[in-house]
Amino acid sequence: MALDKEAKEKIIENYKRHDEDTGSPEVQIAILTTRIKELTDHLRVNKHDESSRRGLLKLVGRRRRLLAYLRRKDYQQFLALTEQLKIRKK
Repeated sequence: MALDKEAKEKIIENYKRHDEDTGSPEVQIAILTTRIKELTDHLRVNKHDESSRRGLLKLVGRRRRLLAYLRRKDYQQFLALTEQLKIRKK
């Protein structure tokens, strides 16, 4: 369930810090959030797809670690990003 190239480029364009940015925490969190939403929709239809469920849990864990890192390093950016992506804050 990978993102297509155009969707990924659009996400990078919206969340990048500078022109060459593709790997900042903000970009990674935005890409993971999109993939999590797609997998969640897939699992609503295919309730017994356990391998996709495991993949979803791994993505959620990775996003959680990146959010914790961003929260420690730049709290204002963390608040802005969670508001923009509509992610609950802990």
